[in-house]
Amino acid sequence: MDKIILKGCRFYGYHGAFAEEQSLGQVFVIDVTLSLDLSAASQSDHLADTVHYGQVFETIAAQAEQKKYALIEALAGSICQDIFARFPSVEAINIRVTKENPPIHGHYDAVGVELERERL
Repeated sequence: MDKIILKGCRFYGYHGAFAEEQSLGQVFVIDVTLSLDLSAASQSDHLADTVHYGQVFETIAAQAEQKKYALIEALAGSICQDIFARFPSVEAINIRVTKENPPIHGHYDAVGVELERERL
């Protein structure tokens, strides 16, 4: 399966289980891999034969920046649903949502979730 990759997309959002996270906000890093057939685009060299990754970015941004979720699992799931609804050629999605500064004590680079979804 062919893939379109958006890596290291950064958004400021208000997601988290704690009130402080939902009022102060923080940076979320989102990586998305879309699985789809890109054979037509690889031959035609036309944007109409692929998924416009700028529009995918806008779809992700709408969820990450304009809504609030208690769980990043819910954020990731909603992004998947929106991508499937907006881009019919996408057959599967792998999404990773990470928080670099969650409100937990310790030393780490980030915490996050990774979901894999297939079109039903």
